[in-house]
Amino acid sequence: MNIFKIRSHEEIDCQEASVLVLGYFDALHKGHQKLFAAAQKIAKKKKLKITVLTFSESPQLAFSRFSPELLNHINYPEKRYAKFEEYGVDNLYLTDFTSAFAKISSDDFITNYIQTLKAKAIVVGFDYKFGHDKTDSAYLEQHFSGQVITIPEVQYQDEKISSTRVRQLISQGDVAQVNHLLGYEFSTRGIVVHGDARGRTIGFPTANLAPIDRTYLPADGVYVADVIVSGKRYRSMTSIGKNVTFGGTELRLEANIFDFDGDIYGETIEILWLDKIREMVKFNGIDDLVKQLETDKEFALNWGKA
Repeated sequence: MNIFKIRSHEEIDCQEASVLVLGYFDALHKGHQKLFAAAQKIAKKKKLKITVLTFSESPQLAFSRFSPELLNHINYPEKRYAKFEEYGVDNLYLTDFTSAFAKISSDDFITNYIQTLKAKAIVVGFDYKFGHDKTDSAYLEQHFSGQVITIPEVQYQDEKISSTRVRQLISQGDVAQVNHLLGYEFSTRGIVVHGDARGRTIGFPTANLAPIDRTYLPADGVYVADVIVSGKRYRSMTSIGKNVTFGGTELRLEANIFDFDGDIYGETIEILWLDKIREMVKFNGIDDLVKQLETDKEFALNWGKA
């Protein structure tokens, strides 16, 4: 897959006819996947390349009062790009949603972007809007000479699958349902750093992680998670939150990796969140904590088994 970062339509150098998929695609969830499935069918039938025009950051940055979470993503960039490629994208164009971009009219967007990208067909979601006049796919059908495919709403448990819903579930710690909506495992990357080393003294050594990406983190709690270390996958129980039993005040992300014994300080590992075991609890003493950790480990080891 080719990745092009452009500042305006003037930097587009497209040589091949395409089926163009339009949207933001932060989550690349099951609803988004329907768009790419449709694009693949058209591309195969008409012998076109699949091209995506999207944004590196949330368009909300150009409209909303700033809050730090507006800079967060569901997927870190490399994972997002890998998913685009997995879904058949040949050419990925990334641009910034600026005030200048927001002022582009629908007609100019069709002329300057859609036509310059040599689109013969366009695939969008049912709620797609474009141009400062916020037109939709019906306008595209009237003013674009090629085929326009509008993908209807995709639901899970009688509710629309959306990036907003995914973010809400992450904030609630419902990572199992997050994974259902995504169709793959939500994850977090971090560098292994030195912590307080208390886990080792009670028989549950942990890898302490410093997150390295601007991605959302699940709610505080203890989770079943798989961990990718040097390309190998291990089961773990992973906690996120303040270590309240020991009077902790800072957010900690710690993974007790099963069947693993090695020094991996400074390495980047990835946490694949699978399910929440319980909330963070303040225990009366170490004995109560160890007893609970043994129960948590048993749950994590047996999770997913028939």
